[in-house]
Amino acid sequence: MIEPNVVFGKGVKIAKGARIKAFCHIEGAEIGQGASVGPHARLRPGTRLAAGVKIGNFVEVKNAKFAEQAQASHLTYVGDADIGARANLGAGTITCNYDGFSKFRTSIGEDAFIGSDTALVAPVSVGARAYTGTGSVITKNVPEGALAVARARQHTYEGWADANRQAKRKDKPK
Repeated sequence: MIEPNVVFGKGVKIAKGARIKAFCHIEGAEIGQGASVGPHARLRPGTRLAAGVKIGNFVEVKNAKFAEQAQASHLTYVGDADIGARANLGAGTITCNYDGFSKFRTSIGEDAFIGSDTALVAPVSVGARAYTGTGSVITKNVPEGALAVARARQHTYEGWADANRQAKRKDKPK
């Protein structure tokens, strides 16, 4: 099923039972049987979605392979990556695949769970059944079955915002 306002470029292959929701842009991609894409998703060249994969709204995929039933449901960028079967990428996940000079790959194992707002700095791998904590910046490989949390502890500075606002108002020309 293809919903309205979908743009297709060259080299797109769609298997039976796939659903492409409205406002997607797809080029150079293969979409497996029973996969679901969109709405508002972009699949760029080199994207390979296996059977039952879910790519949700505002997800961009480039040169990445998703194994069976893996999913990136919303607000995610996956470039130069291999995603294992049944892996789940939380909202705001990004693969940081380009350092300004070269592209690098990310590997996510089967049944892995990537917490929302995780940045995976390639080259990096997350093992099968591993988790990443929400808001983490993952720069080192995560072993199978492990939990990786990489974020600073919160510090709260009472009254800072009010004092800053007051100081800025004093300095503002009238």
